[in-house]
Amino acid sequence: MKIAVVGSINADLITKTSKVPKPGETITGLEFFIGEGGKGLNQAVAASRVESDVTLFGAIGKDSNGEFLLNSMKKNKVKSDYINICENTKTGVANIVLCNGENSIIVVQGANKECTPHYVNSVKKHILECDVIIMQLEIPMDTVKEVINFAYENNKIIILNPAPALKMDKALLQKVNYIIPNEHEYKILFDTNEPIDEILKKYPKKLIITNGDKGVWYCENNEVINIKAPKVEVVDTTGAGDTFIGTFASAIAKSVSLNEAIEFGVKCSSISVTKLGAQGGMPYLKDI
Repeated sequence: MKIAVVGSINADLITKTSKVPKPGETITGLEFFIGEGGKGLNQAVAASRVESDVTLFGAIGKDSNGEFLLNSMKKNKVKSDYINICENTKTGVANIVLCNGENSIIVVQGANKECTPHYVNSVKKHILECDVIIMQLEIPMDTVKEVINFAYENNKIIILNPAPALKMDKALLQKVNYIIPNEHEYKILFDTNEPIDEILKKYPKKLIITNGDKGVWYCENNEVINIKAPKVEVVDTTGAGDTFIGTFASAIAKSVSLNEAIEFGVKCSSISVTKLGAQGGMPYLKDI
């Protein structure tokens, strides 16, 4: 089964420090590098590295960061034939500060704003050639709605990572097969303060909540299940959630059970945090 990822594409500008500067303070950083990022690209790479057939749909600028990211897609065997390359808009960037294993991020959308309903309809035929469709919320919401609607009408498996979180229409969410927020995002998505076990019972086998080193929670047969994360030495948590989404989708595309798909995603995301960069630690199938 083929996977389509419709989402954001960013260049990650990463600075590693021993402390986070206060307002008005200048400090000396430890290390700087440019990496590949954006939830769309990250999730596509994660799925591709565990040997899935993945096509990415999104927008970049016609600039050096865009060229860098296209080369990265080619290197990672992510198909980029239908990317919207924009003449007058710069590629999106994420400014990331890493300090003691945690990250702070400022995202500038750039060309991601050009991943519009008009664009996805222009490549609709190619999106629908895929069996599993992954989306996030770093592109315009009208685009997310458009793709969910036409994917649902064509009986595709839809995976939604509602991040950055916002409240969404429940009728639209009913069309999604798997909704995967983290432990903070689900409260915003459903506008609720319900504890994890209560909200999961309302969306059995649909809502999957990631919770960092505590693993992943979901509900099946009215039982709330926690798939625990292996203990690892954390270097960089950037991209761990994206690794889970992409590798979970890969497992679902291979028609394994929900439990097996979640276990696989948890293992992969645990491996991903042991190296620097959103994609730096994403494992290959042989690593798992």
